[in-house]
This record gives sequence, structure tokens and C-alpha cells, in this order.
Amino acid sequence: MKWLKVLVVSLSIFLAGCQSVSTTNSGTIGVQREQKMFSLLSESQVNAMSARAYQEALNQAREKEVLNRKPADVKRLRRIADRLVSHVGVFRQDARSWQWEVNLMTDKQLNAYCMPGGKIMFYTGIIDTLKLTDDEIAAIMGHEMAHALREHGRESMSQAYAVQLGQDTLGILLGVSPELMSVGSTVVNYALTLPNSRTNEAEADLIGLELMARAGYNPEASVSLWKKMSAQSGGSVPEFMSTHPSHDTRINGLNANIRKVDSLYRQAIRKSN
Repeated sequence: MKWLKVLVVSLSIFLAGCQSVSTTNSGTIGVQREQKMFSLLSESQVNAMSARAYQEALNQAREKEVLNRKPADVKRLRRIADRLVSHVGVFRQDARSWQWEVNLMTDKQLNAYCMPGGKIMFYTGIIDTLKLTDDEIAAIMGHEMAHALREHGRESMSQAYAVQLGQDTLGILLGVSPELMSVGSTVVNYALTLPNSRTNEAEADLIGLELMARAGYNPEASVSLWKKMSAQSGGSVPEFMSTHPSHDTRINGLNANIRKVDSLYRQAIRKSN
């Protein structure tokens, strides 16, 4: 009964290590989904790994002399970040004390990211190619910051652990060959991992929308941003095969929620005048 022992051990590890958590408050926008995390993979561990990876990226960029070569743009990004970070406490108070950092890499990629713990990187390609306004930069930055606030990185790692554990257990139980299991892993990837990723993207859109509105950036810019992205990318892969929603789906979702944060934006504008 070796297979039964394997099953019991695997299920015990999964159940003992998995917990439901609420990483953020719902905010005005109303993101309330509970997330499944492995307790063996702590927030501090993920943040530490991310900080090391970010430092390596900075070191490599310095060696290539492509880090912060546009001082005016760096100053612009950090000014926008300061305004957004001042409102992260709406979603989680501990994020106010994160070591937030913003840098700019000279690269043609249309890319930006925020690592767990608040380490932000923008690429010159996305700013220059799309001719981004401050409001559109805030839309991107708010979206990326939302991924960190919701700990989507740790959630994805937890899901990967669960999927791997399930595959290993199933393979032992059924006596399936590694080759067939690799085909099965593709099915699992599309059936489980990608839909969760799209959920994460939608959550980041919504939290980012509220962050930018509270910071006094026009939430309508989130729509103009994705229209620019859509025009730039042309055709895209089918939505069911993508980790991101289609541009039209994303734009429709943003449009449907702008009204929820419009009063926050108007209030921020009044305070700044």
C-alpha cells in the first residue's frame, strides 16, 4: 500500500501548509477574494528573495550603463510613486513601511514591474514609445504596486507548489510516465494557473485604479493607456491562452469601475488646489 502512504503524506503536507488569507482591505473598489497561501512560504521570505533579485537587476543595469540615464524621467517616476505610496495604507497598513524604490532602465521593452516588497522598475521603452502622460504612468505604476500589495507573487508560488504536489501524487498513484505527465502539466497550466493569473490581473487593475484616483491622477487615463497598448500590440493571442485579459476585456472592466473611484479623484483634486 505504498501509494496510500504517499497520498496521505502529500495531502497532509498540503493541508498543513495551506491557509486562506486576506492580504489587503477591500477598499472602495471592493476587492475581497481570499487567497490560498502556503504558510511554509512566508511574506518575508518572498520579499527577501525579491529584494535580492532586484539588486541583481540594478547591478547588471549599472554594469551595462543603462540605469537611470534620464534624470528628468527618474525624478518624474519617483514623484508619481511618492503620491501613490502615500495611499497604500488604505489597502494594507504595513505597506506604508515597505522600502519602496523606483528606478528606470534604458531598454526598448514596453515593460514595468513592482516586485514583492515594493521594488519598482520602469523601462524607457514604455514611456517613450507610448508617450505616456503622468496619469498614464500612474495607471501602470498603481497596477504594478497592486500586485505587490496583494502578494500575487507569493500566491503564484503557492499555486505552483500545489500543482507540483498534485502532479507528483497523481503520477505515483496512476503509474503515469514522466512524458505523459508533462502533457498533463500543460492541461493543468491552462485549466488552473492561467485563469488565476487573469484574476490577479483584474484585481491589480481595480486596486491600481483606486490608488491613482486617491493620489489625484485621472482614472480615465487607465483606459487611454490600454488603448495605446492595444494599438501598439496589434493582434494578440486568444484570451484563453494568455495570462493577461484581452485589451478589450481590460478596457471594459476599467470603464465599468471608474465611477466607483471618481469621487475619490475629485476629492483629491480639490485638496491639491
